[in-house]
Amino acid sequence: MRKTGIGLALLAGAAMASAAPKPGWIVNPAWVHAEESFLASDALRGRGSFTRDEAIAAAYVGSQFEAFGLKPAPGLTGYVQTAPLIHTRVEGAPRLSLAGRALPAPTLVVGPLGPIEGKVALVASGDPADLPEDAPIVAVAAPRVEPAALFRAARAKHIGLVVIEASAASAAWRASLDPAPAMPSYVAGDPPARRTAFATLDAAGFAALRAGAGAIARLDVTVARDPGSTSNAIGYLPGTDPQAGVILLSAHLDHLGQRADGTIFHGANDDASGTTAVMELARALAATGPHRRGLLFVAYGSEEAGTYGSRYFGAHPPVPLTSLVANIEFEMIGAQDPRLPAGALMMTGFPRSDLGAALKAGGALIAPDPYPEEHFFERSDNYALALKGVVAHTLSGWAVVPTYHQPTDDLAHIDFPFMTRAIQSLVGPVQTLANGRFTPHWQGEGQPKE
Repeated sequence: MRKTGIGLALLAGAAMASAAPKPGWIVNPAWVHAEESFLASDALRGRGSFTRDEAIAAAYVGSQFEAFGLKPAPGLTGYVQTAPLIHTRVEGAPRLSLAGRALPAPTLVVGPLGPIEGKVALVASGDPADLPEDAPIVAVAAPRVEPAALFRAARAKHIGLVVIEASAASAAWRASLDPAPAMPSYVAGDPPARRTAFATLDAAGFAALRAGAGAIARLDVTVARDPGSTSNAIGYLPGTDPQAGVILLSAHLDHLGQRADGTIFHGANDDASGTTAVMELARALAATGPHRRGLLFVAYGSEEAGTYGSRYFGAHPPVPLTSLVANIEFEMIGAQDPRLPAGALMMTGFPRSDLGAALKAGGALIAPDPYPEEHFFERSDNYALALKGVVAHTLSGWAVVPTYHQPTDDLAHIDFPFMTRAIQSLVGPVQTLANGRFTPHWQGEGQPKE
């Protein structure tokens, strides 16, 4: 009989369920509360990406891994992997010229890494879909534009620079980012190949640019480059069978940090909760091992600033990526989604592989993602590894929780009983995956492509 993808998943789930260990390990709610409380405390000031607070959080998680009995990952001498980064910033005022004549200084919202030069393409529509492909410089002359949507489309279409007339909407978007131009950071030695910039001009300056459509314009900026770093906490449990592969359990430990006015974005749900889940599963699996397969536990740095920690890990893995059997990422598991069954976490990209069905059959409280239109599968640290072929998914609680990226994402809004039950439900299924021979595979839409 030919087995369909669904049939294979059901068989795999049945195999995991039949091999599941009897209940034994109990996740202690006091441990969950203690770890979550420290990570989301005022002392860590929101664990901002690239900051000393993020580094302290990574050192804390690494020390917990050591205390639980985990080993340093292959190639590492300790429990923290440091990724060297370069931070860029614009120095001085940017300069914009048209046909060799200076225009009024533009206001950069998103800055480039170097000069941008080319013919000015004039677009009269504010619809992002009407932007041209691969144009060096585009002036959008529309009465109403949504700047953020325009920028996202311009980046997807590989446009060098988008210029609009300054408006209340552009001022609000700039204020939501930072007073200084948004500039990229990148792993040292690996600068981005392209960078889309976005700028505004006053009415007179934009009128001059618009009148010069078709002429050559040039944006010049002075870019300073400062060294920095981000930190991944990594612990390892070697397997008894070196040929059986490795399971990766991960989360990100950073959040949005502290604003200039003193407001702390604690990130209790996003993603101290996921980091706590990784620590508690590390504690459980270290105490109940050894296991046939190896287990890697990773808390990534600087996810919020651009998934820098996970991308560095993917480029410098302590074990070959081909040995990774599966990656389960934990993101925002501190609140129950009213659209999911009581007690359940959602798995992003659930139908893309047979992993979710197998875990669920083994007792994990998980369900398919009820928000496919939000593309959450592509918006977490799992995605970088999925692009490289690893069966990688994210488990989340309420993905559209009202506290998302707000100061109210604090300990008072964590549902600790829900979070503890969710972690508990995964202990047995992960043990079984670590001890068994079931290997997850892509199915259906399957592995994503760049």
